[in-house]
Amino acid sequence: MIEMKVAGIALDAATRSPIVLLRDSSDRRALPIYIGQDQARAIISVLENQTPPRPLTHDLFVNLLEEWGMTLERVVIHSLQDNTFYASLTIVHGETRKELDARPSDAIAIALRMNSPIWVLEEVVADASIPVDQDADEAERQAFRDFLANLRPEDFNKKRRYRSGETQ
Repeated sequence: MIEMKVAGIALDAATRSPIVLLRDSSDRRALPIYIGQDQARAIISVLENQTPPRPLTHDLFVNLLEEWGMTLERVVIHSLQDNTFYASLTIVHGETRKELDARPSDAIAIALRMNSPIWVLEEVVADASIPVDQDADEAERQAFRDFLANLRPEDFNKKRRYRSGETQ
């Protein structure tokens, strides 16, 4: 799994639909997720430290968890099926841990309010992320090509001997 942070909210140029943008810790990959207007406002309000005059739905959920002594351990965006992302909330109460199904937009809005980490499965990042730093990606590819170009058959023997416990 890859921990990601909310980079912000953007609007799709063609449809004007809001998109929440998640980024990995190295700022190399971004994961765009289309969300609804209400969820975008809920996420923006946290990013901009705005407090509504009355609790909104996500605030109510957080208040409920806190009043009952529960914590949000993490959010996991675990799959992408037919262009729809799926997420779960891991809620902890004492020794009890429960997974709740959630829309990613709601899960992100709640995670931001509770300062909980947002994780994305590697398969989802591989399928749906966009490159942010193409120069770094190309440098990494070139370094791997150089590594492969300098690899010799005896390099495999050294590794095998090391794994079998022999000294070099």
